[in-house]
Order: sequence, then C-alpha cells, then structure tokens
Amino acid sequence: MAGHSAWKNIRHKKAAIDAKRGKAWSKCARAIIVAAKNGGGDPETNLTLRYAIDDAKAVNMPKDTIDKAVKKGSGELLGVSYESAVYEGYAPGGVAILLDILTDNRNRTASDVRAIFDKIGGNMGASGCVSYLFANKGQVTIAKADTDEEAVMAAALEAGAEDVVDEGENWSVLCEPGDFLSLRQTLETAGFKIESAELTKVPSQTVTVTGEVAKKVVRLVETLDENDDVQKVHANFDIPDGELDEA
Repeated sequence: MAGHSAWKNIRHKKAAIDAKRGKAWSKCARAIIVAAKNGGGDPETNLTLRYAIDDAKAVNMPKDTIDKAVKKGSGELLGVSYESAVYEGYAPGGVAILLDILTDNRNRTASDVRAIFDKIGGNMGASGCVSYLFANKGQVTIAKADTDEEAVMAAALEAGAEDVVDEGENWSVLCEPGDFLSLRQTLETAGFKIESAELTKVPSQTVTVTGEVAKKVVRLVETLDENDDVQKVHANFDIPDGELDEA
C-alpha cells in the first residue's frame, strides 16, 4: 500500500480523535485564514478558500467558526498572521517526507520539526531534497461498497481523471489539480459515495518498509502530523497490507 494511500488511511482513522481534541479544527482554521488573506473572503471566486472550507466541513467544524476564520483572513477581524513553508526530509528506511507548513514563527517550527525527525531516526533535509519525487494532484476517494468498478472508471475518465487506483475498500481517483473541482462534482452528481476529496501530493516512486522500520515510519508521520504547524504530511512509504495494522 503506497504512502499516499497508506498514510491517508491512517490519517482518516485518527481524524475523529483529532477533531475531538480540536487539532483538526485548528489546522483547518489556519488554512482558511491564509486562503482568505491571499485570495479574498469569497469562496466562489477563491478556489483555495473553497477547498479549505470543504476540508473544515469534512471534520464537522462549526459554520460560525469557519466564518470567523474567513473574517480573520480577510481582515474583518484581528487574527494571527501565518506564512506557508515546505519542509523536507527522510524517515527511517530512506522514505521521503514532505511537509506543508503554516506557521507564525518559522524558527520555532523548524526547530520543532527537526527535533521530531532526530528523535525518531529520521533526518530533516535541505529544500528540494525530496520534493521532486512528488506531484500535485487532486484525489477523490470513493467507497467500494455497492459501487460498480466499470461505472466508476467510466465516470472518472469522462470527468478528466488520470487514473483510478484500487485501495482495498476504496477507489482512489487521481487528476490534475485544475480538474479537481469538476471531477469531484461529477462523481457526486453520479451518486458515488465520496469518502474524501483533497488536493494532495502523490509520490512518483515508493520505498517498501517492513517490521520495525515500518513502525518507526508510521510513528514519525503521526508525530509530525500532531504538530500544530504541520498542515499535511506526504510520504512515499509502501507497507505490505499484512503489516499495516501492526505498524
């Protein structure tokens, strides 16, 4: 199971717990604030903001909290100023790690992230050391239950999808970022059950890890994801299905 799907599945399993702690809401609020600051507070004309609001709704973030974040970003309310960054590094076993960051203090965040890498046997690298291994993609995940494979393939390809990947219980439909919105709308209109939909980074190649190394990799990506300044963790690990639950 490749990293972009294995980690996504792990992340979704812990999403409910994160939401209860408020961590998921905090990250969504940051994304909304930055999107509104950079492109304005209207999601109809600011697609980045629309995607950020959709992500917030997916973790049941209250409407008034979403609205407040939009107003902070657009300047209607006072709020913290965040800036974006990308950090890169390696997990045990040579697994590539790419982090999307939103922070109000780059020095603090860099120090915290480096400490996490060091503690769990990874290495934080220089800019560009692994980013070339990842491509920006839109990804829509469809539940397999009561879903016909041919129907998914036909609808996805007609809507501009590049690939449909079998992920066990789900189909992962990949597309270019510019086709993401229309692909998602087409699949929803066709009546498919959408498990998740997001703009992400998909690895061009993967690294297989097993046993203790796999456990360390999963521990590292989970610990990085726990950091408030880390918005998303992208990785190219491949863990055999039989070991994923153990890892």
